[in-house]
Amino acid sequence: MKQAIVETYPDTDIRGDGQVILVRFETYNVEVVPAFLLTNRHYWICNTHDGGSYKETAPQAEAIYIEDIDKTNNRNLRPLIRMLKSWQAWCSVPIKSFELELLAADFIGRSPWRSKDFFWFDWITRDFFAYLYHRANSSVVVPGTFESIYLGNAWQSRATTAYLRAEKACRYEEFNQVEAAGEEWQKIFGLQIPQTV
Repeated sequence: MKQAIVETYPDTDIRGDGQVILVRFETYNVEVVPAFLLTNRHYWICNTHDGGSYKETAPQAEAIYIEDIDKTNNRNLRPLIRMLKSWQAWCSVPIKSFELELLAADFIGRSPWRSKDFFWFDWITRDFFAYLYHRANSSVVVPGTFESIYLGNAWQSRATTAYLRAEKACRYEEFNQVEAAGEEWQKIFGLQIPQTV
């Protein structure tokens, strides 16, 4: 499979990385995972760790799960996930994107702001970081396969820092100190977040 990708994209950095083939383009990366369709509409993917094995995945069940939760929570889940992935990239947070998605889905259904509009996203994100801090050393369950994934705590200090900065930004906003709030949000999510609106 890697050779076929190399032939299609000869000037692109391509390397095997465990279960995936990582294709590094100029502005983004793509992970290609070879998979075999099973009769239950799940897939087997190759796991090259610990001598090799197959792992069952259910991407369709995962997509339906995210869509259902997004729909029932005023479409606040997907924007939250995008913001969290920006935080993950900007702050080099050692947690998998998929784990962040599952955590965000669990959180948004509990948030008192879940039915509000985008105006409330400062509080939603602040509260997510507090929620995330308390999820250290727990697990998430994967929709479809019901696999339990241990989260560890390598990312917990970054969640604390993000929460403290978000709390500070919310306080600045309360007193209409928009630029100061914007600086705090940029420390969390990066410079693609405008300092003022």
